[in-house]
Amino acid sequence: MTDNRLPETERHPLEPFIPEGAVLLMLGSFPPQRKRWSMDFYYPNLQNDMWRIFGVIFFNDKSYFLEESGKHFCKERIIAFLCEKGIGIYDTATQIRRLQDNASDKFLEVVEPTDVGKLLERMPCCKAIVTTGQKATDILCEQLHATQPTVGGYSEFITDTGIKKLYRILSSSRAYPLALEKKSSLLPQHV
Repeated sequence: MTDNRLPETERHPLEPFIPEGAVLLMLGSFPPQRKRWSMDFYYPNLQNDMWRIFGVIFFNDKSYFLEESGKHFCKERIIAFLCEKGIGIYDTATQIRRLQDNASDKFLEVVEPTDVGKLLERMPCCKAIVTTGQKATDILCEQLHATQPTVGGYSEFITDTGIKKLYRILSSSRAYPLALEKKSSLLPQHV
């Protein structure tokens, strides 16, 4: 007999991180399962290169955001950096179903997308959004009626507070087989 029940839904485990005066909103799809977390914050999986990419770009050190042990990212250092640079973070899905036991966007069913317009209302200084991966980009473009930018490029879209830029970068997952330096070169540094 086949079990036709759908997997349980998961609600987003974190609140949006929006520092005062944030000028950039970075949106992924959804966090990995807790068993993969090395810290209680965004991009917590040590197998994800997001914080290494930021370390390379801003400090020329891929290990800058790692604890001395190398087994955890340093949440405090990351938060201080994000506040200094004015970068907010959240995801484009608020509730999901994992169709397989992993963090792959390909097997992520979005049950409830995030209301990105409401996030932007909380960010009056926001000039741009960066999406990290195809699923996040698809959801955002559908919601805000934005044109899909090319990877490493941007498109412009209009909100109640004016024209904003949408940048599209590659997934920072190591499942995406691209060298760290190449992934780092595609993150906008001039927002």
